[in-house]
This record gives sequence, C-alpha cells and structure tokens, in this order.
Amino acid sequence: MSESKPRTLGAILYPQFELLDLYGPLEMFGCLEPDVEIIPVAEKTGPVASTPGIETVAKFDFDSCPPLDMLLLPGGIGTLPQLANEPMLEFLRKRTAAAEVTMSVCSGSALLARAGVLDGRRATSNKLYFQLATSQSDAVDWVTEARWVEDGPFVTSSGVSAGTDMSLAVIAKLYGRERAQKVAVMTEYEWAEDSARDPFAKYLNQAGQILG
Repeated sequence: MSESKPRTLGAILYPQFELLDLYGPLEMFGCLEPDVEIIPVAEKTGPVASTPGIETVAKFDFDSCPPLDMLLLPGGIGTLPQLANEPMLEFLRKRTAAAEVTMSVCSGSALLARAGVLDGRRATSNKLYFQLATSQSDAVDWVTEARWVEDGPFVTSSGVSAGTDMSLAVIAKLYGRERAQKVAVMTEYEWAEDSARDPFAKYLNQAGQILG
C-alpha cells in the first residue's frame, strides 16, 4: 500500500565509502518506490568514488540538500578523514535532529559518535574495527554483540552486509513486516531477522589478525 507522501532517504556519500554499506540498503529501500525517494548527498555535488573506485553521483551538496526523512550513512576506510571534517559532522548534527530515522552501517556509527548525536544511546559498529567507533565517544553505550541496534530514531549496524539486514528491519517497522519480507523475496535475500544474533562478535577488534 502506498504512503500518501513518500519518505525522502538521503544517501550520504564521502570518498572511499564502502560500496555494500550503501548499496545493500539502497537495494532494499529502492524496492519501495514510489513510497521512498532516494537522494545521494555529499559535501560537494558530482561523482564520489567508493573504496573499489566505483562512483556514485551526488545530486545535492550539504547546503542544497532538501529535507530528509531518513539518513543512511555508510562506513569504510574513508571514515577516517571524515572524523575531522567539520562540515560533515555539522551536517549530521543538523539533519539527524530533524530526521525520522538515521541509519549507519559499519564505521558510519563512528562518524555519528564523533558528531555527538549518539550520546546517551546504545549503538554498534563493525566488529573487526570496533575500537574505531568506541574511541570517538565514551558517552555512547557501545554494544559489542549485535547485528544491529535500534535506539530511538537511530539504528546502527555492524559491518558491511549487516546493513542490509538492518534496512529490512527498518522497512518492517515503517511499512510492516509483510512488506519487508516481500522485499527480501524480491531480492532473493535471506534476511537475518534477529538483531541480537551476531556471529562476528567473536572477531572483535581482530582486523590485524584476520586481514594481515
């Protein structure tokens, strides 16, 4: 059933974002058209390269971005320079305050924590690089074992593929579980519906051992 007014989802871009962090969730939300309009946003308009180099075109910059009902913030190695990017942090402070839902994937929660918008809330992040997120704020209740965590208007997920499961959970909350299940079937995706089941928590902060 269509909503009378579509929700606007801002896909927040920055150089070297993780591709699946963004496009896994966008695939799910894209199945909700015309009830969701997806708007790519970055500090500057134009193409923004992901970690593997594939570019996404930002149609709006921070100043020209229209009102957003939902935000989607990916992680990736590009998170590191963004932690010191005040225009990004200020954009997040301003827009999350007005949004119905703010979602982060992977180290995107590190950016939200750095901006101060997760203070006093529960949140999670990529388990291999969990310390990156926790080092941004000790005012956040960091959950070490969770596929995703919902606290008020903020929903933060673990690494990369977890964002797709989180997105379906948000769709279920906003549009009903039946519709979320239909999206999962349409995309032939096996939805992990249990947010507390986190098979990757055992690798907490072990990026060096796993990747090196």
